[in-house]
Amino acid sequence: MREIVRIGITAAAVVCAAVLSFAPAQAADTQRPSFDEERTKQEKIYRSDGEQTVEGYTVDRSLSLYADGLGSGFDRALGNLGPGDRWLDIGAGKAFAVLDYYTKSYDAKHAESLAKRGGKARAVAMSIEDRRTPRWQETAARVGDNQIQYLADRRLRDYSRKELGQFKLISDVIGGFSYSENLSLFMEKVLGFLEPNGSFFTVLQDVQWENGANKPHYESAPFLTTIKDADGSDLKVCTWLKRIRCAEVTCEARSEWQPSMEAYHVRKTCDDVEVPALTLMQYDAGTPPQRSYRVSEGAPYDNNKAAAND
Repeated sequence: MREIVRIGITAAAVVCAAVLSFAPAQAADTQRPSFDEERTKQEKIYRSDGEQTVEGYTVDRSLSLYADGLGSGFDRALGNLGPGDRWLDIGAGKAFAVLDYYTKSYDAKHAESLAKRGGKARAVAMSIEDRRTPRWQETAARVGDNQIQYLADRRLRDYSRKELGQFKLISDVIGGFSYSENLSLFMEKVLGFLEPNGSFFTVLQDVQWENGANKPHYESAPFLTTIKDADGSDLKVCTWLKRIRCAEVTCEARSEWQPSMEAYHVRKTCDDVEVPALTLMQYDAGTPPQRSYRVSEGAPYDNNKAAAND
């Protein structure tokens, strides 16, 4: 089993001393904790550290795991960045992926593209918790604070474009896209931080593929992230992403991973972005959490209203 997906859906039991229920979204509400209780459990997972880190909550993924787990174009997209470009890594943890980018080993493997581009992009690592290590401090001292930056204690939704600017490349490996309660708002923010023609690479584990050929990893349990369309029919995450205005989406089934994953490459094609709104129907804390949504009927996605309710 590869390290990147060694993530158990019962990990929240470490926090609450009981295995979470994975009943379907239509189960009686009286049999499930409230969202507030689940948020509290999830926050404890985020803040776990050292020997107390919840099993499955991984904070030390390497850049090689990124290249292997994300869409097939990620390594090429990163290699094509130059000194005038910026890369944002969401859910960076200890930021090993960003640190690996500034090693001699990376330079040797990408010598041709680096020579062509004239240098490397500036990188920003983002995490809910500050997990910087001495290795981060050493690298920052070597390459300069203007080259790498670490942002902690705030979620993506808490930043404005004025604060962060825009990026040519955004990555997320089992980060916000897998954990966010408000998936519509998350995608709205990601696309807002992307430059036109910029790329967002992310994954979901144990999710139904675009071709519908896979089954949930755990017997008698649903997929980890599910969506119902406005008419109540099942809607694949890939299909929902393809409905976003100004987004060109590619979805790749990754059957070689256990649990299986689907990798997403979202390229921003214009600034007139519109994300179909989703209503959260179920959220059970975990690593990642169990989430179910329903496409909202009526007006187009309202970012201000969603932010107020998030």
